[in-house]
Amino acid sequence: MAAPITLSNYIDGELRASRAGAHLEVHEPAVGAVYARCPDSDGDDVAAAVAAARRAFPAWSRLTGEERAGWLHRLANAVQSRFDEFVAAESRDTGKPLALARAVDIPRAVLNLRFFAGAASQFASESHATSAALNYTLRQPLGAVGCISPWNLPLYLFTWKIAPALAAGNTVVAKPSEITPLTATMFAEACREASLPAGVLNIVHGRGATAGQALIEHPDIKAISFTGSTRTGAAIAAATAPQFKKLSLEMGGKNPTLVFADWNANAANWDVLLRSAFSNQGQICLCGSRILIERRVYDEFTSIFVEKARKLRVGDPLDAASDLGAVVSRAHFDKVLGHIALARAEGGEVLCGGDAVRLAGRCADGWFIAPTVIAGLDARCRTNQEEIFGPVVTLAPFDNEDEAVAIANATPYGLAASVWTTELARAHRVAARLESGIVWINCWMRRDLRTPFGGVKQSGVGREGGFEALRFFTEAKNVCVSLE
Repeated sequence: MAAPITLSNYIDGELRASRAGAHLEVHEPAVGAVYARCPDSDGDDVAAAVAAARRAFPAWSRLTGEERAGWLHRLANAVQSRFDEFVAAESRDTGKPLALARAVDIPRAVLNLRFFAGAASQFASESHATSAALNYTLRQPLGAVGCISPWNLPLYLFTWKIAPALAAGNTVVAKPSEITPLTATMFAEACREASLPAGVLNIVHGRGATAGQALIEHPDIKAISFTGSTRTGAAIAAATAPQFKKLSLEMGGKNPTLVFADWNANAANWDVLLRSAFSNQGQICLCGSRILIERRVYDEFTSIFVEKARKLRVGDPLDAASDLGAVVSRAHFDKVLGHIALARAEGGEVLCGGDAVRLAGRCADGWFIAPTVIAGLDARCRTNQEEIFGPVVTLAPFDNEDEAVAIANATPYGLAASVWTTELARAHRVAARLESGIVWINCWMRRDLRTPFGGVKQSGVGREGGFEALRFFTEAKNVCVSLE
């Protein structure tokens, strides 16, 4: 293979190595080999980035919403102009099929920037008049804020955080995942191409225990927006509590898919159910990893679903025929296979998949796992309680609506759910009873960026999306004017 690519931090408008000169190896999941090196940054790098963000804040925060919107559109244009390069990089970095990065990840990153550009010019506040006074609310930017994004949807979720932060008038220090750092570095290059003012956005690569910890603990970072594991989110909450920082935490999920006997079992809906289970190798926090089926159609549903899962093609991400690519890392590969072994030990029956997939050619050493369907497990077992985050789903029957809701709610998570039924009244009843921040009825992953996004219980704190995100990245100040 060619010599590894060397990636850089982006601080105060410049591409820089870490101050200590240390690097982390970045692997290409589909081939299992190192292809890049990213900075292994520490507290000194974070401090430099925060200082740059603080210097840039006064001028950036004084811009009008329309002016900030113009900058976000310029960034979107810069990404769009290199669309194919970003697609190839995202696929290489994550192991996901090239077709998925082309259809979902990079278009959504561009849309995030454009959506919040529009929101910046539309963001309004409230006023309350009485006979004696007029109250109005100012929503003012916080200052320098921190955005920490995960490895599963790297540029998609990176822009989902930085776009509203910038639109609201803040400056940003962002830490992308060190596992998938390539498109964040390319985005830094896009910022330079667009001539974004220095310090408005700073990107610091590195490990969570060093760069991430320094970012969340820095006294001049006014808020943290984080997407990742529940365990890490809990650690962030504990570390920032004494500083009373604003927190938005979007964390894990163990999402139920509830299929009632009267669901519309057409070809399109079967395809949606398969996508909801296995899209991006199951590495989406919104994937439906627990499928609950009304007992009187359980056997028929199981037979058809397993047959369709077996037909999914695991292969080279560059192959247009591949439905699934590689999981993101060797450590994650081992974790997912360990969970499958646990399911077997708990008495689960593996109906299809259950093992690694070995490919020929360039992907012979890649980290591929077959779509796996498991039945026969109790709702309270570890397999049905712990987030696996891979191409693994469990099937379980239920007898009535109450039982379906009870099983669906019987985890510590509450991010998303989907309900499949043609009975409208039932759909509304069940949606209201599910302990979940998001409920889809007869669909999955239909996203309107204006709507609140987030979870309950151990799936998160706060909401992202639309004006919810702009409110998070601002502080409300009430002004009362006497009319007497």
